[in-house]
Amino acid sequence: MKALIVDDSSTMRRIEKNILKQIGFEEFVEAISGRDALKRFTQDRFDLILMDINMPEMNGIEALESIRRTDNETPIVMVTSDSDKATVIRAIKAGANQYIVKPFKEDIFKKKVVPLLPKEDEDA
Repeated sequence: MKALIVDDSSTMRRIEKNILKQIGFEEFVEAISGRDALKRFTQDRFDLILMDINMPEMNGIEALESIRRTDNETPIVMVTSDSDKATVIRAIKAGANQYIVKPFKEDIFKKKVVPLLPKEDEDA
C-alpha cells in the first residue's frame, strides 16, 4: 500500500510513516504543504492520504477540497493539532474520512486509520 503524508513537520511525517509501516504500508510520498500535496496527488495514486491542516502556501482543508473535486474514493485523514469544533466540522464536510488530533496515541491512530484501508480479501 502507498500513502501520501502531508505535514510541514518532518518529525510528524516520520512518526506517521513508522505507524503506517506497522499496519502494512510499504511506499510513502511526503509533501510539506497543501500545494505540494496537490502536485504529488496528480502524479500518483494512493491508498491513504494523511493531511495536516496548518501548513504554509495552502492549508490542508483547501488541499482536501481540491482533491475531493476529482477523487471521492481515496481515504483522507486529517491529522492536526487543531481541535476546534468548527474546524473539525469544516474538514468532515469538505470530505475528510477521519480526524486525528495531535498529539495522538499510536493505538488511537491505528483505530481510526485501519478501518479505512482496503481489505485484502476484497477481490477474492
